[in-house]
Amino acid sequence: MAFAKVSVIGLGYIGLPTAAVIASRGVEVIGIDVSEKAVDTINQGKVHIVEPDLDMVVQAAVTMGKLRASLIPEPADAFMIAVPTPFQEGKKPDLSFIEKAANAIAPVLEKGNLIVLESTSPVGATEKLTAWLQALRPDLHFPGHSSQTPDMYVAHCPERVLPGRVLEELVSNDRIIGGMSAECSEKAIELYNIFVRGNCLTTSARTAEMAKLTENSFRDVNIAFANELSIICDELHINVWELIALANRHPRVNILTPGPGVGGHCIAVDPWFIVDSAPESARMIRTAREVNDGKPGFVIGKVQKAADEFKRPVIACLGLAFKPDIDDLRESPALDITLRLAKMELGEILAVEPNIHELPDKLSAAGIKLLSIEAALEKANIVVVLVNHKQFKGLDKSHLNTKVLIDSSGLIA
Repeated sequence: MAFAKVSVIGLGYIGLPTAAVIASRGVEVIGIDVSEKAVDTINQGKVHIVEPDLDMVVQAAVTMGKLRASLIPEPADAFMIAVPTPFQEGKKPDLSFIEKAANAIAPVLEKGNLIVLESTSPVGATEKLTAWLQALRPDLHFPGHSSQTPDMYVAHCPERVLPGRVLEELVSNDRIIGGMSAECSEKAIELYNIFVRGNCLTTSARTAEMAKLTENSFRDVNIAFANELSIICDELHINVWELIALANRHPRVNILTPGPGVGGHCIAVDPWFIVDSAPESARMIRTAREVNDGKPGFVIGKVQKAADEFKRPVIACLGLAFKPDIDDLRESPALDITLRLAKMELGEILAVEPNIHELPDKLSAAGIKLLSIEAALEKANIVVVLVNHKQFKGLDKSHLNTKVLIDSSGLIA
């Protein structure tokens, strides 16, 4: 086997499932993470994130001796970098996690290794990664950064999975592989053929980077249309959910579902990478981001108006995750709304999030309480639906008849 040992750098929502799936194919996998808690948890055959069936795959891989986690990188045949790429102040891409990953693996790299950047990245990030590695290891020859024939392989292959269906989509989805050279792309295909049943489509590294940003920006623009429509319908006293259902009966219309905003580590972040790269040209993409970023403020305004009608408002916020049936709070508009309501001191704020066991510190520090759905509905006089978790869909709607209901996600539509 060309890849007897694979190292996955970053054991989060993408890295851990990827490591577990590769290990399930009989390949030795070492996962690297900066969190000692995550490393210890995985080495016990357990998981530190919520994703359907992931716990079983990890347990099996660890039990078979094919998967282990460590804080310290070690030599391998291939290195897959799956670390965060957030933005910093001014919506500028933050590549510091990728640079730290390069610094971590550089000492253990050997001739013939493959390095794949899976992190969603702005255009040019793979080139920067290659340059950082070349500077750290001048004894090795990286593509595009040495006058000699390269003896290392570097490629970009962005993840494109749906939280809640990660294990299925890791295997079934097509993958876009952008090598720093044609040889790099072919080497990366060998790696992905170990576990991917979909097609592996090759292109340049820059095009692969832009493809992922384009996919998420397309979705962001369409969500912005739905969110803007919901605000217009509120002004015109029209039920937006009924309107969308009727409009979507047209054979060429498919309006998405409005919500309290857009969250997660991709759609809420990636379009800004395009805006940063082409600020004068990315006008529609920027506007869509502004519409979606502004939707939490619209929801907060409705809650504030409702709270003014009560002497002692008790506000139950249903859902904190960025989408239904997961525990991922990254860039979550629901979490943002809940925290902002607490800071406004409108009344007592209760949070209901069935997929977590404790609140993030910043919510606890703001005086927010985490309750079950039953306890929250018993105490609240204002109910704000922020996420359509399956646990909420089975609610007896009669429990809401005496409450002021602000439904930003169409739960009661």
